[in-house]
Amino acid sequence: MSDETFRLRVESDITALAAEDWDGCASPPASEPESKPAYNPFVSHAFLSSLEESGSVCAETGWLPQHLVLEGPEGDVLGVCPAYLKSHSQGEYVFDHGWAEAFERAGGRYYPKLQVSVPFTPATGPRLLAGTGPEAPGVRAALAGGLVALARMRKVSSVHATFLSEADAEALEAEGFLPRTDQQFHWHNEGYGDFEDFLGALASRKRKQIRRERREALENGITIHHLTGAELTEEVWDAFFGFYMETGSRKWGRPYLNRAFYSLIGERMADRMVLIMAKRGGQWIAGAINFIGSDALYGRHWGAIEHHPFLHFEVCYHQAIDFAIAHRLSTVEAGAQGEHKLARGYMPVITRSAHFIADPQFRAAVAHYLERERRYVAEAGAELSALGPFRQQVADERADEP
Repeated sequence: MSDETFRLRVESDITALAAEDWDGCASPPASEPESKPAYNPFVSHAFLSSLEESGSVCAETGWLPQHLVLEGPEGDVLGVCPAYLKSHSQGEYVFDHGWAEAFERAGGRYYPKLQVSVPFTPATGPRLLAGTGPEAPGVRAALAGGLVALARMRKVSSVHATFLSEADAEALEAEGFLPRTDQQFHWHNEGYGDFEDFLGALASRKRKQIRRERREALENGITIHHLTGAELTEEVWDAFFGFYMETGSRKWGRPYLNRAFYSLIGERMADRMVLIMAKRGGQWIAGAINFIGSDALYGRHWGAIEHHPFLHFEVCYHQAIDFAIAHRLSTVEAGAQGEHKLARGYMPVITRSAHFIADPQFRAAVAHYLERERRYVAEAGAELSALGPFRQQVADERADEP
């Protein structure tokens, strides 16, 4: 792709772009009628615009949109990239607070920085949204170069692209970004017929543990409900937002999302979400929100106003597996961190980010740190995989997979 065939511009409001233009890059239509179109809910126009229109993402919250748009010679949108000018490092889940402190102690100015991500969402997916046609690699390369140009134009210290697909990570590294790895725990569907079929792949002790957890979680008259589509009423969102505020206030001090955000995604994405809710005595007492992708279920926030043994595991992990099996989804991503997920069948998976550091000396120091960190992440993942809950034969078969 030559420079004469395209131009780059920056948009500070995603609604300046038509949803069909953005989604045409983020989730292009299937090339064959019988094939399933790629869909990642978090890079959809509906999700990102709901963040902005609700005021959860804006300059006042430290997330100023700077979306990169690649246009063809006729003004047609070829690629887009969700990007934000950040005045802090909150809500990212790839931690660089130590870098900021070190750079500022040395006399530099770390903030503002440019963040390429889905705000408040530690889920892997595309970030250089380039469609799937033959031009896609060139579009990704142009967007990667555009991020460096935007960083220089805005005179920021750095660009951070997080929870990347492999293709995006490669395109950014080719542009001089430093690779970083981390770890999450995902559940993988091996063609299970139901939850009991999944349990059959586990070691006996782990099967018994999970059965006990599921039984005890539903004591005290607790029932579990999967709500989607028209079932996601404002009354349900009121209850869920109460859970989110109660738990988020304890975890982060100030929750990131506001009530208006949930109403907007309820209007725009109801069929792409499932709330797994717990009820006792006719009242909602706990719940977890999950987003449905082409082939994955993404668990996000959990909250509760009553606390019962194992209810968190049931609502967030076991019920998500039930849903994925029933809907033939291949993966459950249950959010950031959490080694406790391992005993429940969620295995360690590498996540990727890439970082452009403008200052040469600071870049060299970060590169050295990341080299050591990548080795540690790889070693820790191998050790945790060996501690997984699966029967030895199943574990050996998994280890032999390419």
